Amino acid sequence: MALRSIARLKRLAWRLLLMLALFWGGGIAMFSILPVPFSAVMIERQVGAWLTGDFGYVAHSDWVNMDEISPWMGLAVIAAEDQKFPDHWGFDVSAIEKALAHNERNENRIRGASTLSQQTAKNLFLWDGRSWVRKGLEAGLTLGMETVWSKKRILTVYLNIAEFGDGIFGVEAASQRYFHKPASKLTMAEAALLAAVLPNPIRFKANAPSGYVRSRQAWILRQMRQLGGEGFMRDNKLY
Repeated sequence: MALRSIARLKRLAWRLLLMLALFWGGGIAMFSILPVPFSAVMIERQVGAWLTGDFGYVAHSDWVNMDEISPWMGLAVIAAEDQKFPDHWGFDVSAIEKALAHNERNENRIRGASTLSQQTAKNLFLWDGRSWVRKGLEAGLTLGMETVWSKKRILTVYLNIAEFGDGIFGVEAASQRYFHKPASKLTMAEAALLAAVLPNPIRFKANAPSGYVRSRQAWILRQMRQLGGEGFMRDNKLY
């Protein structure tokens, strides 16, 4: 009887995995050409707000194509988060090795090594948190996206679903909220400021930047110049 129950649970688990694979595979195929209306993180934030009684919270985003986003914004997130983005296949192996070595020495100060591709996969399809199950799913989704999508498409989706503040998702919503203008008009400094809050957009505020955020903005600006400015985006066919 126990063996029969275990076998039934295994079948159910495999069916669930198959359904998820079909769902995520369909999502990767569909969003390779269609705008993304919402992400898993947006749903998680909205439901979490409702469960805590915050019915005024609205997870808001406005989809824009890459030609409606300032090239400085794409360059800023690459400079801040993933400078090898145009060249890697979804994972930065050297960064992962460095992060693992650092985390072994500093258990209380965990360092991540997620690429923009991994962050896009996680934000679009998965939940927040740290677990090997989630990282494994993230890796599979990242490979799927890198296989089907161009680098430009990954960056476009990332910029449209990234969290820039409380209820503010996507660069268009962030630009309108913080600078009162469309994302296409963002300056180099404004793009760097938005990128500076990405590690923790709830704690770090683009409209009230701390000294740390300002220093990070200055570092990002230096990295943007070292990468070659706007020419970097066009040379790598990201804009």
